[in-house]
Amino acid sequence: MNPLIHGELSWLTSQKLDERRDRLLVTLAGISPDIDGLTLLGGEEMYGKWHHVLTHGALSAVILSGIFTLFARRKALVFVLCFLAFHLHLLCDLAGSGPGWPIYYLWPFSRAELMWSGQWNLASWQNSVIGLAITLTALWFAMPLGRTVFELFSAKYDAVVVTTLRKRFQKGEFDAKKRLRVSVALLVAVLLLVVIISMIPSPSGRGAG
Repeated sequence: MNPLIHGELSWLTSQKLDERRDRLLVTLAGISPDIDGLTLLGGEEMYGKWHHVLTHGALSAVILSGIFTLFARRKALVFVLCFLAFHLHLLCDLAGSGPGWPIYYLWPFSRAELMWSGQWNLASWQNSVIGLAITLTALWFAMPLGRTVFELFSAKYDAVVVTTLRKRFQKGEFDAKKRLRVSVALLVAVLLLVVIISMIPSPSGRGAG
């Protein structure tokens, strides 16, 4: 999946945090595995050799989560959510980065490959559906929480987005907590449905992806 979707999913993961700064830190942690994507600057060969290796493992998860936690207010919870967001990134990469592209989760202690046989292509309908569902959920949070993913860039601009969305879609009174639960449940349902459909063999004997 692309960094934008990784970022939105990580931001959704951070919603237990009251401080905007803490939510930003969790979001950055969820994007941080792709630091090793900078190896592309050294050419395609270096990228192919080290992407999904240098910062896609357990050691990086602990180190990077710890670094982001240094700047947090609610340090214990931020560390847990950073660690979770980091691993959600890895899970998404295992599912949707393309067939035959493993993660070296135990590097540098081991070169053992972690891979899922049902991986789908980066440019696939699965990633498109999941990305759309995550983006819509990140915007829909304007209703129950009064913020959207745009807060990561500007609190002032986010307030404008929230006001606009609430004027357009919020009709009368509503139960904020109930809408929040429904939003999360629908997102999870979409993710599970995509995975299940992808595991159904096609007539040619290959997966639906």
